[in-house]
Amino acid sequence: MAVAATSSTTLRRAVLPRAGWLTDAVLVVAGVALIALSAQVAIPLPVSPVPVTGQTFAVLLVGTAYGLARGALTMALYLAAGFAGAPVFAQQHGGLDVLGSPTAGYLFGMLVATGLAGALAERGWDRRVPTTVASMALGNLVIYAFGVPGLMLALGVDFGRALALGVVPFLAGDALKIALAAGLLPATWRLLR
Repeated sequence: MAVAATSSTTLRRAVLPRAGWLTDAVLVVAGVALIALSAQVAIPLPVSPVPVTGQTFAVLLVGTAYGLARGALTMALYLAAGFAGAPVFAQQHGGLDVLGSPTAGYLFGMLVATGLAGALAERGWDRRVPTTVASMALGNLVIYAFGVPGLMLALGVDFGRALALGVVPFLAGDALKIALAAGLLPATWRLLR
């Protein structure tokens, strides 16, 4: 299947060029489900109150595949469902009490990161390995930029301690997720061409 893709084409537009609102609604719901399921792939760490999850990978993948508007909408609906009480956050948590938890900052960072990944994909950053790596790394940095201050507030720790608890234990896993995305996304574009 050959795809005539402009630099502003996302994977969603390349695969479903004539999709209407119903298809987009189904994709958004599917994206919410993917993020919710990936959040349940959670490994608690003895050195951190934040578990390792597949969530960041799913969040950045949805943003990249859907683009800025649909990706951010998907993440916003995921957050709304979780804050409304649906057990979609890591370890089946949900409800407004999550706002005071060590993971709250990361969740809001994921909303911004989804939009960033989508905006970069609309500029073609998901088509080559180096730019995919850069896009995913920037998305992770945004998540950390929100997560660390949230961790500081929730736990009453200083910046250095928050880094030790909320960034350092996750670097190797995030590198693996970035490598996976760097292999998956450009390869998908090559298959579509």
